[in-house]
Amino acid sequence: MVKKNSFATDQENFWAGEFGNEYIGRNKGEEILASNLVLFSKALAQAGKIGSCIEFGANIGMNLKALKLLFPKIKLNGIELNEKAANELSKLIVESNIFRGSIFDWSQKKSFELVIIKGVLIHINPNKLKEIYQKLYDASNRLILICEYYSPTPVSVMYRGHKDRLFKRDYAGELLDLYSNLSLVDYGFSYHRDEAFPQDDVNWFLLQKS
Repeated sequence: MVKKNSFATDQENFWAGEFGNEYIGRNKGEEILASNLVLFSKALAQAGKIGSCIEFGANIGMNLKALKLLFPKIKLNGIELNEKAANELSKLIVESNIFRGSIFDWSQKKSFELVIIKGVLIHINPNKLKEIYQKLYDASNRLILICEYYSPTPVSVMYRGHKDRLFKRDYAGELLDLYSNLSLVDYGFSYHRDEAFPQDDVNWFLLQKS
């Protein structure tokens, strides 16, 4: 069981608590699943077959559900610190493939063809980003998909009335700078005004290990 207010950063405690519980209700449903399916079909168009995946910050599994539709035989894994979300996630993937806790506390036991992080890096304490980058890099044996807000220079913005809970920067660029054997395969943008398949103005970047 994940204990609230037991994490190293304010941002983690924020998402483990009531705000994280409320987020679940705003981010589920068939329309979101359809939008995710379109985004991933574009982002992974050049990826070939994918047999295994881990999502950092999987929430209730809306992204993983879309990946399962695209790759029916894919083995899904997830990391989630919010207890309520992790309970929902366990209805999608087996409990043994879920790490209930902070990404910082997760230790790699094996690697995966695809590592995905979507709408999570923007909520990480900037001082701790390099730890996350290392975990993303180590967990992947082929592909890393980053789907986050983008800014050429780091900036903190108010998030639903809360300060220091959302940060924009060039996450993919920083990963590419850190690891010389990573290369950019593809990138794109999904707009909130898309009438059919909106996303929350997310930039996506597909990286590959050589």
